[in-house]
Amino acid sequence: MEKVVVFGSFAADLTSRAPKLPKPGETIIGSSFKIGPGGKGSNQGVAASRAGADMTMITKVGKDVFGNIALDLYKDENMGTDYIFIDEEKETGTALIMVDENIAENQILVVSGACGNITDDDIGKAESVISEAGIILMQLEINMDATKKIVDLAHKMGKKIVLNPAPAMPLSKDILSKVSIATPNEHEAETLTGIKVVDEITAQKAAEKLMEMGVKNVIITLGKEGAFVKTQDESQYIKAIKVDAVDTTGAGDAFNGAFVTALSEGKDIFQAARFGNIAGALSVTKYGTAPAMPYRSEIDKVL
Repeated sequence: MEKVVVFGSFAADLTSRAPKLPKPGETIIGSSFKIGPGGKGSNQGVAASRAGADMTMITKVGKDVFGNIALDLYKDENMGTDYIFIDEEKETGTALIMVDENIAENQILVVSGACGNITDDDIGKAESVISEAGIILMQLEINMDATKKIVDLAHKMGKKIVLNPAPAMPLSKDILSKVSIATPNEHEAETLTGIKVVDEITAQKAAEKLMEMGVKNVIITLGKEGAFVKTQDESQYIKAIKVDAVDTTGAGDAFNGAFVTALSEGKDIFQAARFGNIAGALSVTKYGTAPAMPYRSEIDKVL
């Protein structure tokens, strides 16, 4: 089994639920509110850990109550805190999440905080653990200069870089050319390629465009429709399993964490995508983000 490093964000999730999402200028009376652990990087780290990966989480938090939520989470998940850096000035990242409890859709506003202040010193401290890993999983919720440096470092070391390009933003060919596998959803794929992804045909076009931009392999996650996987030699549309969704927040994170776990165990990209699909589907049957990440026994039961 290859070691996995998840280098990304932690954010405290401040989640409210309501009968519908407010329009600009509108106030809605909600039905519930919770504070819990989140951030794409952290969620994916928890997902990988629960799925059985030999993994190390690297992130950064502030010296505040939300930072303590992160430290408590990793201790509870037996993930270790050696590479959870503490920012002396910046606050811990936060995500303001509104969930429509009738259709399970959501709106999210993220403030990076400490995760937007990953320094050269932090990267230097992480270099040894990156060198020991086979797979590096990243997202786009830390500062871009740090993202570029980590991608460069991992690429020079010959690591397999899995990039979940979320939240959606344009990326340079310099970064994309070093990515082994990109895992955008349909919205992120459109931002990167300009191609609106609405079905298997448009997913194929967007995947081909990303490969023209330098990415080696592409998985476009399509929510309840499944995922489209393309390599240099083959492409497959993988259908999702049917579940009763109550909260779609974090489904992509469940997919990515489980996906890299399967890769680390020697499964090919298509097998790993199926494994990730199951984790993503299971996650939407529970409320929350990190707390909803499925355990290996749950995934294996569906398999």
